[in-house]
Amino acid sequence: MASYKIGVLYGDGIGPEITKATVDVLSAASRLVGTTHFEYVELPMGWNGIEQYNDPMPQFTKDALKETHGWIMGPHDSAAYPAEHKINRNPSGELRISFDLYANVRPAKTMEGIRSVVGEADLVIYRENTEGYYSDRNMFVGTGEWMVTPDIVISSGVFTRKAIERIAHAAFKMAGQRRKKVTIVHKANVIKLGSGLFLNVCREVGQQYPEVEIDDYHIDAMAAHLVRRAKDFDVIVTENMFGDILSDLAGELVGSLGLAPSINSNDQQAMAQAAHGSAPDIAGKNIANPTGIMLSTVMFLDWLSVQHNDSNVAEIARIIENGLLTAVSDGVKTRDLGGSASTTEFTQAIIERLGV
Repeated sequence: MASYKIGVLYGDGIGPEITKATVDVLSAASRLVGTTHFEYVELPMGWNGIEQYNDPMPQFTKDALKETHGWIMGPHDSAAYPAEHKINRNPSGELRISFDLYANVRPAKTMEGIRSVVGEADLVIYRENTEGYYSDRNMFVGTGEWMVTPDIVISSGVFTRKAIERIAHAAFKMAGQRRKKVTIVHKANVIKLGSGLFLNVCREVGQQYPEVEIDDYHIDAMAAHLVRRAKDFDVIVTENMFGDILSDLAGELVGSLGLAPSINSNDQQAMAQAAHGSAPDIAGKNIANPTGIMLSTVMFLDWLSVQHNDSNVAEIARIIENGLLTAVSDGVKTRDLGGSASTTEFTQAIIERLGV
């Protein structure tokens, strides 16, 4: 029996509720297959980290994660942390940098039973995750911002060939498994050097994948094209901030940002993390929608199955995905989607449909 060690970081706000729901579904699905064992390692993060270690992302947690195959991370409420913790990277940013999780992969796909603004769509955004315009993570020491005077701030963007090449390769490899089209999103007409390097290096990498069609759009035009014709896009590759903005837009267009999944990965580990926040206003009310983090875990399982050539893990992923989609198609929905199911009722409905 194959065994995998998975970190579980419950997080803040609705995090404990939706993360527990996800672990319950994963455990039920793995029992159906019976050939795979998951060992869950629960670790402090967010307010739990502050209470135990005076750190929302304790070194203890990071050290323990090094010994896992990957982890499921609930949302964090860093905006509410004490002032001394706000000056540092938030928990997810800290893990992305500490583990060099360079690829943030965010699909946007319409679901039966969920109203879409744009009709049918099935695309995936590959977001470079370690540099770009994110000033809290684009320097080796310190941050990429300077306050020259109380009235003048300079914020930097960082673009390196190494980072661009590896996210481009990831995007083109995925396109080869899908509809064989990559769209590069940039702003090279204005940010000629930084964004220009991103565009040019992506095109260079694309030459190694002759079967994949390539086009490119400026970020502002791309936002409009997503709204008008999202169904035409397959794989989109872009830098950190543009990817963050476009993926939120795409998630909302196909149904709701609250449903949007993602993984953050390097070549050895991956982190399942829903695209949405911690929603502290509904925390503890048993009404949160766990779909985003559940589908993120499905993505993580697919990644794990490829990394370890383990088809049984992929089977577990399909069981969870089919169970969730069947529940939604059958009309079982949480309140944010117009239904009446609680978090636990929605989770139980999925478990009842596993293997059907």
